[in-house]
Amino acid sequence: MKTIASPTCERCEQPLRVMARRHARYCSAACKQAAYRARKAEAAASPALPDELTTCARWVRYSSAKVPLTPAGMAASSTNRATWNTHKAAAASTAGVGLGFVLSAADDIVCIDLDHCIRPDGSLEPWAAPIVAAADTTYVEVSPSGTGLHIWGRADVRQGRRIRRPDGTAVEVYGTGRYLTVTGRRHGDSPSFLGDLSALVAALTR
Repeated sequence: MKTIASPTCERCEQPLRVMARRHARYCSAACKQAAYRARKAEAAASPALPDELTTCARWVRYSSAKVPLTPAGMAASSTNRATWNTHKAAAASTAGVGLGFVLSAADDIVCIDLDHCIRPDGSLEPWAAPIVAAADTTYVEVSPSGTGLHIWGRADVRQGRRIRRPDGTAVEVYGTGRYLTVTGRRHGDSPSFLGDLSALVAALTR
């Protein structure tokens, strides 16, 4: 009878608990935070996109109307993997006006979209500042407009949501069936890797 190896913690290599969530990567909060701190220190000086994104073959181009395209300039879809490609192929293409990454149920990569949160002087709107502060262990980049932010990370999000806040602003959280534009314009000193956004997503969606 074939034995299936138990998943282990990415930091200390101890077995994960039997009841660990499907995408669990660490055995404890201490290991998770230690791993993220170490990776942040290593990546702080690099403006590169996170490897977790560039190594996934889920890239598209997009038009000025934000319609997804293949690197060849044909119509693409966030639900048709046959129209996705590698980061290398998409980045080398001149189709459309920019790059996009498709979110899929195949993993726990998610994106929190904050529109109109950057003031003309570069500072953050008061409603956005605590959200960005809570995401200090993950990759954050400026949107194509220069006035919004995309917070990339990991969490269990099966259905996208637009969350209307009491002050009239809105925050969007997506995890599957959608593509998001990618600029590579890292915000501040955010690291070039994907951190755990589970707590932040829970706080935003409760």
